[in-house]
Amino acid sequence: MAINKSYEFSEQENQVAAWAKAIAHPARVAILKLLIQKNSCICGDIVAELPLSQSTVSQHLKELKEAGLIKGTIDGPKVCYCINPETFNQFAQALLGFSNEIQIKQSCC
Repeated sequence: MAINKSYEFSEQENQVAAWAKAIAHPARVAILKLLIQKNSCICGDIVAELPLSQSTVSQHLKELKEAGLIKGTIDGPKVCYCINPETFNQFAQALLGFSNEIQIKQSCC
């Protein structure tokens, strides 16, 4: 059995890893792009745009929502999803922080 040593890393490192895991599937990247383009979507609209079943899209939405990258509001029998700008911007800033720290002077290999 593998030992989880995530407690040995900072809260920020664990959070960035959770966000990265949430977008580590091309369907989730496509869903995020759709939500950014349309500002908000109902699950059925996303299903109409992607080559995935409704249950598969729902599972991907659940993962993104649990990571806090999207929000969902219930509108009768439908759930309307949108980007959670605060969390999404925190993730983007964390990634930009990586690129700002990189200073490559020459090829390492």
